[in-house]
Amino acid sequence: MSHTFLTLPPEWDGSWTERHLVLVGLPGCGKTTVGKAVATQLGRAFLDLDQEIERREGSDIATIFAEKGEPYFRERERTVTTELAEIGGLVVSPGGGWITNGDALTILRPRAKLIYLKVKPETALKRMGASRTSRPILVRPDPLGELRRLLVERGGAYDRADEVIDTERMTAQQVIAKVAALAPRRGAA
Repeated sequence: MSHTFLTLPPEWDGSWTERHLVLVGLPGCGKTTVGKAVATQLGRAFLDLDQEIERREGSDIATIFAEKGEPYFRERERTVTTELAEIGGLVVSPGGGWITNGDALTILRPRAKLIYLKVKPETALKRMGASRTSRPILVRPDPLGELRRLLVERGGAYDRADEVIDTERMTAQQVIAKVAALAPRRGAA
């Protein structure tokens, strides 16, 4: 099976029988950190949707937002999501707003198990540290207020995930172990 995902290893040939494991949540909840570790533990490939879009566009997310706007970026997300629906077996980390992107969830859901990494906005901001400046939606005068607004706006969508893990009092290793344990097993639907 060939693929067009530039950020996946060229030798990766995918799996039609395995569902994707998709981590959702606020920026800073740990989707990328946890996703990479879970992929390694499960012997799967990891796909960061934002990095995939950056490579395809030849530009970082902040520049895409600034030059082409959020609607353009959301359409790129939808395109990549549609391609993901044709393959399986990845651990996927979409951006925090992916779940609110029109029909993206509907497109991918039959091929994916969604896990919401729940975190308070204050904790998410603390975990991001200085890296928050690379997130266009948080480069604002009140990033904590922005995260709180995002949680109110997206909370209902996040709660539609197949599993919810409250990461507030968990170490990264505990979250990784819990996510890996929830992963659909080979050949399981």
